[in-house]
Amino acid sequence: MGLLNNLKDHFTNAEFAVAPNKKVKTVCADFKKAFGVTLCIYKGNQLADPEMTLAALNKRTTKDVKTQGAGELKIKASMKVGEAEKLFDQTFGLTVQIKDPEGKVCVDNKLTIGQAARGESK
Repeated sequence: MGLLNNLKDHFTNAEFAVAPNKKVKTVCADFKKAFGVTLCIYKGNQLADPEMTLAALNKRTTKDVKTQGAGELKIKASMKVGEAEKLFDQTFGLTVQIKDPEGKVCVDNKLTIGQAARGESK
């Protein structure tokens, strides 16, 4: 069943895109709707204000949030959690954590987003 699920992940949610003008709460809600797991976006060591746009975070954090000329961020269910988190950092300069559907436990970076959504441990 694992092989079939992994194959299905390649075709499920083929594209999840993030734009700098979206609010943090919208990006997180869209991510949960697309993948069934929780996305937490941070400003420094604290959760980012959900009402701020990604572009507005640039003025509120010491870390440069890359919103000018940022490429399109595409995430698939077949990506490893660690790769997706790194992609947010490389594309927007944002620190994110992907957590279980309840948002309580960080997901192992070696799992795919699809595996995390199904509650698989390896």
